[in-house]
Amino acid sequence: MRKKSIAALLYVISLLPFWFLYGISDVLFIILFYVVKYRKKVVLENLRNSFPEKSESEQYTLAKHFYQFFPDLIVESIKMRTIHAADVIKRIELVNPEEVLRHFEQGKGVIGVTAHYGNWELGIHRLSLMTDYPRLVIYKPLNDKDFNEVYNALRCRFGATMVPMKQILRHIVRLKRTPHISMFVADQTPTYQDSDYFMEFMNQETLVYTGTERIARLTKNPVVYCHIGRKVKRGHYYCQFTTLVEDPDQYGEHEITRLHNNFTERMIRKQPEYWLWSHKRWKRKRRI
Repeated sequence: MRKKSIAALLYVISLLPFWFLYGISDVLFIILFYVVKYRKKVVLENLRNSFPEKSESEQYTLAKHFYQFFPDLIVESIKMRTIHAADVIKRIELVNPEEVLRHFEQGKGVIGVTAHYGNWELGIHRLSLMTDYPRLVIYKPLNDKDFNEVYNALRCRFGATMVPMKQILRHIVRLKRTPHISMFVADQTPTYQDSDYFMEFMNQETLVYTGTERIARLTKNPVVYCHIGRKVKRGHYYCQFTTLVEDPDQYGEHEITRLHNNFTERMIRKQPEYWLWSHKRWKRKRRI
């Protein structure tokens, strides 16, 4: 019953036109930033630690810019429920799809890597509309099972397959001889059971996932970064693909992991406001 209520509410909101949704977003910004101060301490602490060279005033301005973007991400993600394919294509420009398609033409699968940056949610729809080959989106299940199921149904509208992290191996083995893309959102916070590898990321010692590298080595598939940046026009993005690794066997241990995390850091430093600063990214510390 609760799941149906959540699904119905999201459906009704998604029917609203973008101009109306952005009006809601403007109100949400005021509520989240000035009234309830949603995770404001977390955001400011993350920014202070990531940009110690910036003044308090500059860090506060970055936080404000993030909170102005964050509600747009929320309403745009809800809009995914009913958005038309033509509108998805119009709102996310694929700069160089040939960078992924060339691997498919060689009969290879692709290990895709992205981050909680720009509108990665809408990016699932755009990726789904790019090719008819299998599109796997690797995700970490939410604690709220009802919301998890509703949102996964929304993400699959154009053919993506949502795969929990712990089930990725069986799916990739099944597709071993079929061109496909497995997309990892690789900047999440792993548990100590999932990883023991720390590296410098955004000026801080950071526990990072190594699963992307492990799957790349196992399958010998190339690793391609999917950078979803925001254009000046509100609600419009671009997606640029960069092949970071052609042959995983040519790289040493943890080198692939450092490559894609360093790419994410360069992207964040260029336009910090489009990363998910409200995420408690550095809650895991090295055990002594």
